[in-house]
Formats: sequence, structure tokens, C-alpha cells
Amino acid sequence: MAEQIKATKREKAGKGASRAIRLQGSIPAVIYGDKKAPEMISVEEKVLVAEMGKKGLWTRQYEIEVDGKKNLVLCQDIQKHPVSNRPIHADFLRISKDSVLTMDIPLHFVGEDVCPGIKKGGVLNIVHRTLEVKCKADAIPEEFIVDLSQGEIGSSFEAFAIQLPAGVKLTAQQDFTVATIVTPQEEVKEEAPAATAAPAADAAAAPEAGAEAAAPAAEEKKEEKK
Repeated sequence: MAEQIKATKREKAGKGASRAIRLQGSIPAVIYGDKKAPEMISVEEKVLVAEMGKKGLWTRQYEIEVDGKKNLVLCQDIQKHPVSNRPIHADFLRISKDSVLTMDIPLHFVGEDVCPGIKKGGVLNIVHRTLEVKCKADAIPEEFIVDLSQGEIGSSFEAFAIQLPAGVKLTAQQDFTVATIVTPQEEVKEEAPAATAAPAADAAAAPEAGAEAAAPAAEEKKEEKK
């Protein structure tokens, strides 16, 4: 079930208008996508910060109410102040229950404390921390579990061995390793994360589902870079 958030429609964009909104305890934001015009809104800072502190921010569905109208969305981006780390702007992508989305879902590794290979001195080498999958908006998993409890030194854990819920499919065409247990001298660097990546929906949902995302208004992006 989608989390409920109330927002206020804002009429003005720009650095000055955004600063005024923040001084009132809210954060400027935008809702875009689903072949509709971007809608400028503001959300209470305490509400946004509370959601940022919860697990699964990027895969959780939200129902944002603006002037009595409800928008089903996913959080796409939260820009933060470089010094205070407080949120200064948020982007939300409109979706529908039938939207087909490409998502990066976090991997949760369990059983490390009882893993035979690690007990013998082996090291867990994580190659991927997320899996890219395609699924409907109402079937987005919060995370995938990788069980390490039976792993020995030399064991590898493959993406295709991870149990996926019904209706969720990997986008990769071939199998690949998400983690291995190695001796310390064999440890290698994990795959470098994308520079600005947050696990989130692909900017374009399946056209047949009517959830193709439009880029946010240019001035919305410019106002927060200053």
C-alpha cells in the first residue's frame, strides 16, 4: 500500500521562491512523468526527512495529494545541501498500477555470522549491491535476500539463483556473480557504483502502460544548482 503524503502546489520557481519555501519549513519538489506536464509542489521538510530515514525509499510507492488530487509516484531524486546535508529539492515520478518499470533493487546479504567459509578465514567479496529488474509498479520488491550460510571459501553466489517474486524478471540476459567468498589475498574491489545513482525507476516506464516519464522542467533543475 502506498504511503500517503500531503503537498502544496507552488506557483513560482526560482532560487528566491525556493529559499522562501525552505524558510517556512518545507522543501520544493516536482512531480513529472506519465505524459503529463510537470507539477511544482512543496512538501514539509519533517515529512520528507522521516521518509528518508526509512528503509526502501527508492522502491516505496507514495500517494501525494495536491489540492485534493492524488498522484501515485516513486521518489526519483533528493538533492541535499553540500554542507548541512539537509534536503533542498525532491523529484517524484508519476506511475500507474499497471506501469512496467525498470528498477535497481538492493541486495541484503544474510548468514555471514554462520558462513563456514568466513569462519575459516574467508572474506566476503561483494560484486553487486543491487539487481536490475523489470516489474509492475504494484509488485516492486523492497530487497532481495542472498543467503551466505552454506558458503565455503571459493563459493560464488549467482544472480539467477536469487528467488524472484512472481512478475519480477532480471533485465540481464546472462547469469552473473553478485558475491564470492575468497581468501584474503584474492579479495578484489567491488564494482564501482554510479556517480549519482540512487536505486530508482528507469526514467521511462513501458509505453503500453502509459507511464513514460518526461524530464522535469529545466528551471526546476537550475534553481537548486546555485
